[in-house]
Parts: sequence; C-alpha cells; structure tokens
Amino acid sequence: MKVLVIPDVHLKPWMFQAAEKIMEEGMAERAVCLMDIPDDWNQEYNLTLYAQTFDAAIAFAEKYPDTLWAYGNHDLSYIWGERESGYSAAAAQIVREKLEELKKVLPDGNEIRYVQKIDSVLFCHGGVLEYFVKNTVPDSKYDDVDETLRIINSLSREYIWNNISPVWHRPQYTAGKLYKSEEILQVVGHTPVERIYREGNVISCDVFSSYRDGKPIGTEEFLVLDTETWDFSGIKGRG
Repeated sequence: MKVLVIPDVHLKPWMFQAAEKIMEEGMAERAVCLMDIPDDWNQEYNLTLYAQTFDAAIAFAEKYPDTLWAYGNHDLSYIWGERESGYSAAAAQIVREKLEELKKVLPDGNEIRYVQKIDSVLFCHGGVLEYFVKNTVPDSKYDDVDETLRIINSLSREYIWNNISPVWHRPQYTAGKLYKSEEILQVVGHTPVERIYREGNVISCDVFSSYRDGKPIGTEEFLVLDTETWDFSGIKGRG
C-alpha cells in the first residue's frame, strides 16, 4: 500500500490542503499523520491559527476517515498538562477542545494512538525502542507485534512522558536498538531533519519544521512509502 505521511504540523494548516491534493491525484492510497498539530515559534497568542490548523486536520479526517493519527509530544502536553517548549497557556483550551473534535470524527476502531501500524511498518512520533518494549510488555508477548502495540497504546502518562518512549525517543541522535529492527520499518517525525532519509530501519521525515525566524529547516516534502516494498519518495508540499 502506498501511504502518504503528514509529519509534524506545528500550526501549518496548508499542510493538510497540500496532502489532500496529493491524495486526490492518486499518489497515495491512505494517509498517516504524526501530529504535533499545535505550537510554533512566536505563535503562542495566535489563537486563530491554532483553530484554523485543527479545523484543517478535522476536515482532512472527515474526508479521509481511514487516515491514521499518532500522538506527538506537543499534542499530549495539552492533554496531560505538561508544559514544555512552545506550550501556549492562551491556546490550551482551544487545543483540548479541538483534539476532542478530531477524536469524535474518527470512525470506531480508528483511535489516535502512540504507535500505528500498516503491514510491517510502524508509524509514530519518535520511535519504538526495544528497551522500551522489554520494560513495558511481557516477554511472552514480544514477538506478537499487534499485541505489543495494543499494550503500548494503552499505557498512561507515567510510561509515555519520558525520553525513551515512542513519543519522545530520537533515533537520529540516541543510540539504542529499535524494536524488531530486522523485521520492521519505523517511520518517525519529532526531530527536524533537512531531508527525508532512511538509516537502518528508520525513516525520518520531519522536514516541515522551521527555525525561530520562520526559515524552513527541511525540504518541505511529504513522504510517500510503499508499506510492502519499503520503497519511498518525497513529494513537494507546496504549489
């Protein structure tokens, strides 16, 4: 299956419009969003932009109901009241309300999760470490990928709000074997990169984030991945 990946959004509603165009042109069969929908440099009081961005996400979810959504740390910070870099106290109520709206438009059985899976590919914000799995999942369940993900996706803030969780881990900078790295490909955002690239069994695709002055860090391309062959390409997000 060809899957379009929408990486870290950070108050860029146009990303959903560009993703919709890619879907309409038949370049992908399904979409996955790695979220981090709220927060960006110097936008803490731009409540209109917060609302517009979530409304764009909700409209995309309504049009493509089989889209999978994976929580980012910036989304969870509002749900759990964990203030971090970029957190907007002014926008907190809007973010929480809009996240609830997004949940409500998703079909039953398609909940927002920490980790999503299509074929032998995992999609999550940061990355699933083997160490994390071994410390949260019984040994008897380790080889059952679906059961392992069910357990991880049921974990509370206590297990997720730390640097080794699937929401926070940064495989680009931190050593550590990833879960079933010989069998499973992982697609992650969270860490801004200049280009989409694969290293080992990880594809990094957060290429829409920007510097403090608003200059793009990456190529602003959407990842399109074949989840059976693991072949991938980038498609420009603007224009």
